[in-house]
Amino acid sequence: MANEISEEDVWDTLSNVMHPEIDSSLVELGMIRDVVVKENKVTVVLALPFLGVPIRDYLVGLICEAVMKLGVEIEVKLVEMTPEELQAFLNMEREKWKG
Repeated sequence: MANEISEEDVWDTLSNVMHPEIDSSLVELGMIRDVVVKENKVTVVLALPFLGVPIRDYLVGLICEAVMKLGVEIEVKLVEMTPEELQAFLNMEREKWKG
């Protein structure tokens, strides 16, 4: 039987997933809105500045790759950031942009 993983395990894993263009993790940037663990399946809610963001599929791939190492199935749900989330994201982006 597989070891039970907790939401905390998933959050810990996601805290190491770095944004490719900003010197911060997706968790620090407020892009991971929610994590739900049900049996052997994890659902991660990824909040994007806008749904058509060019690196969307790349970010989903990074999340899937990290979480699958925990030995679980993963589903990533995409949502658009609220105005408050977007403002916080843009402030961090300005401070930590790698460009």
